[in-house]
Amino acid sequence: MDNEKRALNSIAQDIAQVARGMGLDFYPVNFEIVPAEALYTFGAYGMPVRFTHWSFGKAFYRMKTQYDLNLSRIYELVINTNPAYAFLLEGNRLVQNKLVIGHVYAHVDFFKNNYYFSRTPKDMVERMGAHAEKIREYELLYGREKVERTLDAVLAIQEHVDYRSHIGTKGKMENLPQVNRPLKDEGHKCPGDACSGNHSCGSCGGNCTTKEPSKADSPKKVRAKRASLPYEDLWGDLIDDDCKCESQPEHEDLLLYIIKFAPGLEEWQRDIVGIVREESFYFYPQIETKIINEGWATFWHARIMHELDLTDAESLEFALMHSQVVQPSRMGMNPYYLGVKIWEHLAKNKALSEIFELRETENDLSFIRNHLTRELVEELNLFNFRKVGAHWQVTENEWEKVRDNLVQQLVNGGHPRIVVLEGDYEGKGGLYLKHRHEGVDLDIVYLEKTLSLVQFLWGKSVSLETVVDTKKVVYDCSNGLVSHHQVSKAGEK
Repeated sequence: MDNEKRALNSIAQDIAQVARGMGLDFYPVNFEIVPAEALYTFGAYGMPVRFTHWSFGKAFYRMKTQYDLNLSRIYELVINTNPAYAFLLEGNRLVQNKLVIGHVYAHVDFFKNNYYFSRTPKDMVERMGAHAEKIREYELLYGREKVERTLDAVLAIQEHVDYRSHIGTKGKMENLPQVNRPLKDEGHKCPGDACSGNHSCGSCGGNCTTKEPSKADSPKKVRAKRASLPYEDLWGDLIDDDCKCESQPEHEDLLLYIIKFAPGLEEWQRDIVGIVREESFYFYPQIETKIINEGWATFWHARIMHELDLTDAESLEFALMHSQVVQPSRMGMNPYYLGVKIWEHLAKNKALSEIFELRETENDLSFIRNHLTRELVEELNLFNFRKVGAHWQVTENEWEKVRDNLVQQLVNGGHPRIVVLEGDYEGKGGLYLKHRHEGVDLDIVYLEKTLSLVQFLWGKSVSLETVVDTKKVVYDCSNGLVSHHQVSKAGEK
């Protein structure tokens, strides 16, 4: 084993030199060889160390069963830290490890240079270890059952945080004095980014961006002054109204809202919500860059392998392994396949410096939207399909509709967009949520189960407005029981 580690270390250094010579820029990487059971444990938990939960065990047994039945195989796992950690599967042949090491260096280059990972803490292994220890302490203090129930509820909504909270006004949640409750004897207040009352904009205290035009600057005169300005059509009728304030502010970060305002949570429970929220911020960039990141790593491991001095047998084995990685899937979209095909297409038409610039600035959504061309859609034989009755049918093959359908699936990481509208619904302290419907209805069974978990966290009633079969419906949950009613036009929010 020691000889194997020394040989692997020498190979890793040689491949690192080749990769840097090609322009890749990555953190130092620590490689470890681990058995399949350890690798699938890390894959299920997402990290070498993390708090325990039954859902991770479920994921482990699913992955391990697929490995035992030879249905799937994980060759490596990379941890985005500085230095990075890469775990290689015990039993990999030498040429397989060479490919995997090149793949790892490209991943770490992407982690280091892509904008969407720029705010990811590089000491997350240590942080998650501290989180695991803290949750173990809570289990000793408050009982495993209570802690697990809290984790059940939080993990069910872990995706509903504002991943772009660093953009725009900082501290907008902190500025809320009390959720949707006007302060007495202080006049009008605008608690958030938008005004919530019916008033003239002059009383907004500066939160509204449009002011009531004076006689000297009437809308007619302003319109006349701006008639010759470029992009006038983009303004539409913004100046026709004196104030364009929304009736209520919306809050994207459901977990942060619960941490700050849930009336029924104890402090240790708020801390658990905060732990899950912090870890969600770590994992989300990986969710929104799956295609571009895996495509980037596959693109570069192929180039690196072509620069190595391989024997004929190794070249054949590499070609077989690479073809298996990029093989199209009959059950869905293989991110390795789609990603590498787009990068290969870009490499034919752009300079290397432009390729590296795209690696810095794009995520899956923009990558597909900007670079999946008619030529690629036809070459890859992509099409839209859906199940009609008992059979699957092709619905569209027009390249723009195929591209737009892929983009729609990537919006918000593929998760529904849920916003908080009110924290004192009907004056009873209820939480009112709204599903920003984007053409796809929610899974009703999952909705009802998740709503009861949110109600457990909030401590009082919770309502969710959504669209079901083109009709607005509100689901209400109180004491764990869920009911629903259709929203009439007069009662629309």
